[in-house]
Amino acid sequence: MKHVVLPEVKDRSLVFYLAMEEFVAREIEDEAFFVWRVNPTVIIGRNQDVEAEVNMDYCMSNGVEVVRRKSGGGCVYSDMGNIMISYVSRRGDVSEVFGKYLDALAGCLQALGLDARKSGRNDVMVGERKVSGNAFHMLPDRSIVHGTLLYSTDFDALETAIRPPVEKLERHGVSSVRQRVANLSECLDRSVIGSVEALEEFLIKHFTDGEIRLDTQQAAEIEEMSKKYIKYTR
Repeated sequence: MKHVVLPEVKDRSLVFYLAMEEFVAREIEDEAFFVWRVNPTVIIGRNQDVEAEVNMDYCMSNGVEVVRRKSGGGCVYSDMGNIMISYVSRRGDVSEVFGKYLDALAGCLQALGLDARKSGRNDVMVGERKVSGNAFHMLPDRSIVHGTLLYSTDFDALETAIRPPVEKLERHGVSSVRQRVANLSECLDRSVIGSVEALEEFLIKHFTDGEIRLDTQQAAEIEEMSKKYIKYTR
């Protein structure tokens, strides 16, 4: 699997990385992997009701972007303490592709000494708390899995920005999002992984065996592609 590298490091909107997944799926034949982080953003699934799932007043007042992705699944809050992971592969059975990726991610965390396991179809848990949620998007001949890996996310902002349905929380036996999730910074030995940047590097080394570097023209094409994604404003 190849690590896809951009020509320059700078802050980019979440929609850029969603477009980058599509570009990589279209232009790169190898299995591909990249990690990224964004300023506070809420990402809603393809079929979700933004007004029901998102505290729009809070988001608009606090500079939190709200974006709709093409994959299904639930509402996600992301910030610079959350690593977003993109995995692009040949088209395959959803359960098989998901299972392969989640097993690999759990194995990566186990290599760091954590009691990590995949849970259900979408999640990775450490102990009884969720540290990663993931979604799937299928193109004509490629599969895209993208997901979160919580390291030091601001849970106060997360709880305020998104509104998961009560029945979803009850299904997991909790009364709030915070009860169900954990930051890896609380779980990891800081002498091994002491920062979110160190965890990003570990992921790249664990998952990939080489890299593919995009050039400035390709980055500009991705930027143009990103304009078709929906951003919500008021």
